Amino acid sequence: MVGTEVKVTVTDKALSQIRRIMESEGKAGYGLRVGVKSGGCSGLSYYMEFVDKPLANDHVLEFGDVKLFVDIFSGMYLSGSELDFTDGLNGSGFAWHNPNAARSCGCGQSFSA
Repeated sequence: MVGTEVKVTVTDKALSQIRRIMESEGKAGYGLRVGVKSGGCSGLSYYMEFVDKPLANDHVLEFGDVKLFVDIFSGMYLSGSELDFTDGLNGSGFAWHNPNAARSCGCGQSFSA
């Protein structure tokens, strides 16, 4: 881990869903890379993907048997955020609660800082 510490929390519901998806996709032992990239309706969009190992400069966050890998660029936008999983009437999926977002789009998948 390089630079300042990145603090991201993950709800129990999200952890349970991550474990379920990892098992169904045969990704046991992998980590979940989370981050932001340029794009989306508000300027930055969230992304998530399973990877077998972190990159050299990644922040590695451990939640029991679930590991999150956050790159340095994304760390400054995600620190202080919470990853949740919702399954309500408006659909289901992962949702970020990000105090660093100055504005979010209607879909909840992009933001501006």
